[in-house]
Amino acid sequence: MEGVDYLAHERKTAQFDVEAMKVVWAGSKHELDLSDRMARLVASDPVFRKDNRTMLDRKELFKNTLKKAAHAWKRMHELRLTEEEAGKMRFFIDEPAYVDLHWGMFVPAIKGQGTEEQQKKWLPLAYKMQIIGCYAQTELGHGSNVQGLETTATFDPNTDEFIIHSPTLTSSKWWPGGLGKVSTHAVVYARLITDGKDYGIHGFIVQLRSLDDHSPLPGITVGDIGNKFGSGAYNSMDNGVLRFDHVRIPRDQLLMRLSQVTREGKYVQSDVPRQLLYGTMVYVRQTIVADASRALSRATCIATRYSAVRRQFGAQDDGPETAVLDYKTQQNRLFPLIASAYAFRFVGEWLKSLYTDVTQRLQANDFSTLAEAHACTAGLKSLTTSVTADGIEECRKLCGGHGYLSSSGLPELFAVYIPACTYEGDNVVLLLQVARFLMKTVSQLTTGKKPVGTTAYMGNTEHLMQCRCAVKTADDWLNPYAIQEAFEARAVRMAVNCAQNVSKAPSQEEGFFNLSADLVEAAVAHCQLIVVTKFIEKVQRDNVGGGVKDQLQVLCNIYALNLLHKHLGDFLVTGTITPKQGALVSDQLRSLYSKLRPNAVALVDAFNYTDHYLGSVLGRYDGNVYPALYEQAWKDPLNESDVPEGYAEYLRPVLKQQVRLARL
Repeated sequence: MEGVDYLAHERKTAQFDVEAMKVVWAGSKHELDLSDRMARLVASDPVFRKDNRTMLDRKELFKNTLKKAAHAWKRMHELRLTEEEAGKMRFFIDEPAYVDLHWGMFVPAIKGQGTEEQQKKWLPLAYKMQIIGCYAQTELGHGSNVQGLETTATFDPNTDEFIIHSPTLTSSKWWPGGLGKVSTHAVVYARLITDGKDYGIHGFIVQLRSLDDHSPLPGITVGDIGNKFGSGAYNSMDNGVLRFDHVRIPRDQLLMRLSQVTREGKYVQSDVPRQLLYGTMVYVRQTIVADASRALSRATCIATRYSAVRRQFGAQDDGPETAVLDYKTQQNRLFPLIASAYAFRFVGEWLKSLYTDVTQRLQANDFSTLAEAHACTAGLKSLTTSVTADGIEECRKLCGGHGYLSSSGLPELFAVYIPACTYEGDNVVLLLQVARFLMKTVSQLTTGKKPVGTTAYMGNTEHLMQCRCAVKTADDWLNPYAIQEAFEARAVRMAVNCAQNVSKAPSQEEGFFNLSADLVEAAVAHCQLIVVTKFIEKVQRDNVGGGVKDQLQVLCNIYALNLLHKHLGDFLVTGTITPKQGALVSDQLRSLYSKLRPNAVALVDAFNYTDHYLGSVLGRYDGNVYPALYEQAWKDPLNESDVPEGYAEYLRPVLKQQVRLARL
């Protein structure tokens, strides 16, 4: 059998309706149809080819990215795409570019922080791409600590202008995407100083380049920060460095929705609550969680299909070798990652509804759930991006030696994805923010203040601190209530234990500093509980036929029990379960992997990714892996000639023993 036949056979064994699962994964029939249409539109356009990306040098790669972005803009207008359709098109083009920051950060910053008058002035220009913007916050010396930024914006009442200045080398803006070579404007974050007083970090709209010839304006030093990790990958993005030498801008280019400076230089705060900015933060983190599910699902799709095609060992009586996917060690590593992709997809879906709820509450000046929503989204951003980055690398290893080839798609996917562990908040720093919120919640339990949202389970702390797991057989671990109570008890006990230890320190800050590693683990336990809970709720809520609900139940159980198995130490140390109950988890996982095995290929088919979007010879839908690998090898520039460049100068002298050796 060829690879094509192997995958066809796998698809025949599926025990559920794949088309129905596609709708579940997409979120709706509308979303599925939209994604399908845009994915095929991109895949059919030769300008958007991806197979040569890792072979281009930096200049060629960047020029090619500019070409794709311009062509996409042209096609969007020709086809009169809606904003939703245009967003999907950019997604399936699948190449980091300046447009990501223009639409994803620059425009939302003006929407969220600009006054109505400022929005009327700047947004039409941005929407028409008559100006291109980026988000210049991070500096060479400060990233996570935004309050430590050094760039200054000093008001000059004599000229009614702000003077933007980079007083030190470490105050250079560093990393903003789109800044290096493209952006004409930036929302620059700087310390607002007026009348000799520093009012902290504020956003300013600053023009960087001429709209006539694109050259940097006087006082502006700007360029690209250099090549980044991997071939192709994020090197299509012009991450930049920016320095200001007393650059003057009009006073009205301070984003003034929350505060402004009068003509006389007086700092005035508006009546708009500063908490409104948190709505944007929740939205951005929700999109990051959604991106995590997409990236992890891509990697698992490649690894699963290839594992079904690849045969190694096990042949008897001249029979076929064993499919790598049939080995229990492969299943043990791969199937929890498929389950995680689905789990992150569903918790990302739930975060959309959380964003809607937070937005409505903010508009009504109700800030009661804001701190919990902030902690929840911070933790889920951290958890999902860390697991996804590690999961992509695990999928590469699951594909053996061929996974190391650029043509497998996995090295570039990994290189493109891993910045997500750092941007929009370093993952460890975010977990410490979650831990701080958990410690505050624990401290308020005795005051009668009721925990809300994802911390509501802490209102049951007295029971959870004392309860004993009732599991007696492996099948008892299929009870969602047993699973959820175990995760709740573990999370509460770890949080309470940390709170008790912090209280013993000479000061709370010293306690936080010394116990930071324990606090991070408590935060992870809380975040894992959220994902498990939302997966369980999804399975219980959706009444999908065609065997889909059964598969979702299997995936949910694999996700939860694999976490329990991996973090068994937490559950045992906190007394949540016994060693015997822990052993029963392993027994049940083996059974669950056997149930998932006939459906593995169909479950990744349900992601509905085109071969163009996957960008992998190993993950091809048709399974024709080996001819594709062979054909792709000959496309490498090194194979353009039989005799390599440099033969006459360097190789022939060695072979002919004509190398002149220096005498000592």
